[in-house]
Amino acid sequence: MSVNASNASAPRKIVIASRESRLAMWQAEHIRDRLSGLWAGAEVSILGMTTKGDQILDRPLSQIGGKGLFIKELEVAMQEGRADLAVHSLKDVPMEMPEGFSLTAITARENPRDAFVSNKYAGLDALPAGAVVGTSSLRREAILRAKYPQLKIEPLRGNLDTRLRKLDEGQYDAIILAAAGLIRLGLKDRIKAVLTPEQSLPAPGQGALGIEVPADRADAAAWVAPLNDPDTAYCVTAERAFSRALGGSCQVPLGGYAVIEDGQLWLRGFVATPDGKEMVADELRGQPEDADTIGRVLAQRLRDEGADAILAKLAACA
Repeated sequence: MSVNASNASAPRKIVIASRESRLAMWQAEHIRDRLSGLWAGAEVSILGMTTKGDQILDRPLSQIGGKGLFIKELEVAMQEGRADLAVHSLKDVPMEMPEGFSLTAITARENPRDAFVSNKYAGLDALPAGAVVGTSSLRREAILRAKYPQLKIEPLRGNLDTRLRKLDEGQYDAIILAAAGLIRLGLKDRIKAVLTPEQSLPAPGQGALGIEVPADRADAAAWVAPLNDPDTAYCVTAERAFSRALGGSCQVPLGGYAVIEDGQLWLRGFVATPDGKEMVADELRGQPEDADTIGRVLAQRLRDEGADAILAKLAACA
């Protein structure tokens, strides 16, 4: 659908703030192209920025302040009027949005699952004891330690190209990445196996793009509103509500994944200790329109089943 730019609310110029990694720029360019198609005649440009999360690569995210490090500079650019909106990989967006900003549109999801990438082995079950697996995620680490205790799990930071380079240099026998990023950058052939949700439950928001705008910018919200995909938005709303209710952050090994099947929203979730020795998991179904409630109810169910004890241990170690 093309929107007539002669409409009084049509923008003349839209500036998108983005991280400068190759994947982030692909995502920003994708949204730029879609906005250009919606708003014929508008000048849509990208303001590339390097965030603190991109600069600090020698420590896990959980030790340096979490996912917010990837979006703070982009929000400052919006506050200062240098950008109208920002595009994020939704799994990198903190569960609590900072005051003055809102997620206005969530686009249709790419494959949300985790991908097994290796130059030597066909899948997790093919890895020999002592094989080194790289991941930047406490969620993936907990799953791997629980299901494959014979493997050696090592931290893996850096952008997608850096992570693949480290694998190619032989620092790891395999690495686990989000399938969506590899697919978006034309690197699908690097995927040896896409892990099922039963093998590795995805992170809340994984595979979806979120568009953030200042809360007082009704004009910018209207510009991006047509890009919102309702089914993806329902699923992500449930996942993020579940994570938020459990204090989800980089410090909490937590998975949350929703799909819509036969008109019902099906949410699965877990919380675990990083060593994978303690894990509580459950699932819940309901109407998509009740996504937020489904997320919160499932979180409470996990608390009732023992998640509180796990969360208390994590807080004591923080």
